[in-house]
Amino acid sequence: MTGTALTFSDDQATAYDAVAGLLRGTGIDIEEGMLTPPRGETETVAAVIGKAGSGKTMLLAELVKALEAAGVETVSGDYEGRRRKDRRTLAVLAPTNKAASVLRMRGVPATTIHRIIYTPVYDPEYERIAEWLAGNGEKPEIEGLTEQALDRAHAFYQVQKSIPGALAAAGLRGSDFITGWKRREEPLDVGFVDESSMLDDRQFEDLKAIFPTLLLFGDPAQLAPVNQSGSMIFDGLPERSKLELHRIHRQEADNPILDLAHALADPDLGFEDFERLVEQAAARDDRVVLGQRVEVDLMARSPVLVWRNATRIRLINAFRRVHGAPEDALLPGEPLVCDGLELPLKHRKKRLDLEARGLIKGAQVIYLGPGRKPGFSRLHVIGAEDPQVSAASIVKIEKPDEEEPFIPFAARMGATFLHGAAVTIHKAQGSQWDEVQVFAPDLFAAARMGRVEAGQPLWKRLAYVAITRAQSRLYWVVRNRLSRPTYTLTTEDLRAAPAPLELEEEDMS
Repeated sequence: MTGTALTFSDDQATAYDAVAGLLRGTGIDIEEGMLTPPRGETETVAAVIGKAGSGKTMLLAELVKALEAAGVETVSGDYEGRRRKDRRTLAVLAPTNKAASVLRMRGVPATTIHRIIYTPVYDPEYERIAEWLAGNGEKPEIEGLTEQALDRAHAFYQVQKSIPGALAAAGLRGSDFITGWKRREEPLDVGFVDESSMLDDRQFEDLKAIFPTLLLFGDPAQLAPVNQSGSMIFDGLPERSKLELHRIHRQEADNPILDLAHALADPDLGFEDFERLVEQAAARDDRVVLGQRVEVDLMARSPVLVWRNATRIRLINAFRRVHGAPEDALLPGEPLVCDGLELPLKHRKKRLDLEARGLIKGAQVIYLGPGRKPGFSRLHVIGAEDPQVSAASIVKIEKPDEEEPFIPFAARMGATFLHGAAVTIHKAQGSQWDEVQVFAPDLFAAARMGRVEAGQPLWKRLAYVAITRAQSRLYWVVRNRLSRPTYTLTTEDLRAAPAPLELEEEDMS
């Protein structure tokens, strides 16, 4: 390995060399910068695993740079240029919008799994602009678009490789240039999947059908998908196909949040012992806070992480109550979580439109206000590349001790939402926030129950996932109390964007 050895630990260097050898066997030589055409449909699957802070993302980013330098074409979810028989392609994927956005903020051109499985169909007129931006054609002349508009699109694309973003800079909306969505028919080449501990069997099979070469990056200490019986996709791979990283990097040696997460690996550590470690960390470092109450101001953008559903519902209702939210309406700035789509099979195009805009199950959303039609909402989709959208919505506000949720308003069908001021730790996987509050009484309840998952006490797995969602500060909340807000809910913190794209409700008759 050349050029990157000084920045890598020994285990990262070993993993890098192993992946380089794997790619060389498929005709991609990242060390010599040489490519040969794909060599048939041989399936290659490997995994890079390691706990938080072990350098998985750094390794992924360096591999992406090396592949791009070798001439491998990165495929995003927003546009795919004309095919060449000899081209080699890479797609970097994550299970959620938020996880993909975390990678993009680190310079890695990531997209969601859904956006690779389903590809956009462009209007032929505007496809000429896309081909020009991608370097595959001459600058076109488009009726209705000035030279200055095309120059704005080109300037945008030089900074951020997003075709929809560039077309938006030219004054176009998604409904102008994307006419629909179709399931990918042709396979791609190399796929990198971050947060692969979240993958279930069906997603894994879909990915293997698209990518002959698949590299999974995952954390074995996280929680397995609920339908996977405590196992993760990479658990079933042969040992020779798994490359393990360890947390030994100097730049993270003083991170108290990661110290606490890794302390959970001690089999003799009990819950009370762990809380003493939290208290000690909080006494010496302000990146850890031993909280006596839930800070309501943080809940608007960073949900409280809980284990029990009853706790989640109780905290959400307390949040709405202290903000004076009416029962029959949402306030602009309230956080939501997409709970899926309620659409019949005949409205497949509508479903693809919603999902392509980031409204997939688990997506975090901020309510901006009512849409122009009854039942429509203006929304900001956290982590989406084009975040503002107006869509038919069914909003459910769950109440303590009531089986049926209260629905303040609803379209006949569309995207369904739960409130997002608090979420379960399971739902938080794949996401990170600058500051995170963990509701410790719930984890104490899990510890008292004595449940075990995949050979480890469940409370430790829950604590590990919850703690590692925090990027800068961890609040370990030990009391069942809620602070009063110091400011009203707002949407001013959300970056201004072009007018939201209307996902019109089709005639449902």
